[in-house]
Formats: sequence, C-alpha cells, structure tokens
Amino acid sequence: MKTTMLISSSPSLHLLLPPPPPAPKIPLSPPKTLRRTALLSSTSLLPLFFFPPPSTSSPPPPPPPPPRPVADFSEIEGSGGVKALDLRSGDGEIPVDGDQVAIHYYGRLAAKQGWRFDSTYDHKDEMGGPLPFVFVLGSGKVIPGIETAVKSMRVGGIRRIIVPPSQGYQSTSQEPIPPNFFDRQRLFTTIFNPTRLANGEGSTLGTLIFDIEVVSVRHP
Repeated sequence: MKTTMLISSSPSLHLLLPPPPPAPKIPLSPPKTLRRTALLSSTSLLPLFFFPPPSTSSPPPPPPPPPRPVADFSEIEGSGGVKALDLRSGDGEIPVDGDQVAIHYYGRLAAKQGWRFDSTYDHKDEMGGPLPFVFVLGSGKVIPGIETAVKSMRVGGIRRIIVPPSQGYQSTSQEPIPPNFFDRQRLFTTIFNPTRLANGEGSTLGTLIFDIEVVSVRHP
C-alpha cells in the first residue's frame, strides 16, 4: 500500500494552519449612544451646581422709607434778620404789646460750640418746678430778637430762633440776664470782647440761639 506524505510535499507547515483571527478594533472615541447618554447625565446635573436650593429663611425686610425733608428756618418779617423754626404750634392766644408774657427759654451762643448760658428750666420756684421768665411785651427791656419772636407766637407754642448781633444784647442790662455770675460773666465777655470785635468777629460772637415756649399771656 502506498502512503502519501503530505508534510514532505508541503512547502512549509504554517501554510496548512488556519490564519489567526483578526485583532479586535478599539474605537478611538465612545459610541454616539454613550456620548449622548453622558451628555444628558451631565446636563441634568447643571441645575445642582448653578441653581442653589430654595432658601427656607424669611424674606429680607423692606427698605426703610425715605427720610422726611428737614424743615428750614425762615426769617421773621420786619425782624431785622431774626430766623425762626416752629418746633410746636400753640393753640392759645397771641400776645400784643402791653401784655405780661411768661416764657421758658433755653439760650445758647452760636460760638463756643453752642455753649448754653442760661435756661429757665434750671430756675426753680418754691415748689421745685421750673420758673418761667416774665416780662411786658414792648417795654424794651428784653433783647429785640425775643420780643419779635414772641409777638407772632401762640400760647403753648415752641419756637427756635437765631438772633443776629443787631437784635441781641446791646448792653449788659438787657434781659434776660443769666442769674449765675460765672455764666453772666462769660456771656458778656464773649459778646463784648473788644479785641475780637476789632478783628471783625462780632457777627460770630454775638449770634444767639433761643428755644422759646410761650407759657401764658396776661392782659393789663
């Protein structure tokens, strides 16, 4: 029997072996389906990063209302430059010349950082209450600035006035006069300081500020 030798008749052994399977191809980028899924997932997370959860705290308070306009002083007609600001309107009668008027006042200098030189609220009567200052309107014993202001006030009213030097103290005998010696001395040495008056400081030194309250009016 004749035997056929396939190996010896073949050029080489590897020609008879089956070829190796092709290597799997690795995609360079993820499939479109995966990319779309990842994009949708990341997009769904955006609100968590850019939009914080709603606050459970109470809403902020509303802004405060705008401030009311501040009232300004106005010059009293025919007063020689006295300026007034009504702090409270009275409902009583208006005094006229010859009436006996009782007032409370709080007097300050415009100079010396608004130094208070006298106040009737510090003057006490027998019962310990504040003692008002009483004068006859139109008598000329009181500085013109106070008389002018009182003539247009009603009982119960309170007015702040700025008195220029020409309507303030012209002598040391004009009322109201501080009862305290040291207050009186400081007031008049400031207003009538000859050196400072010569330097042109009279308009500053002699300017007075009074808060006046009309307490009562008595007819003659």
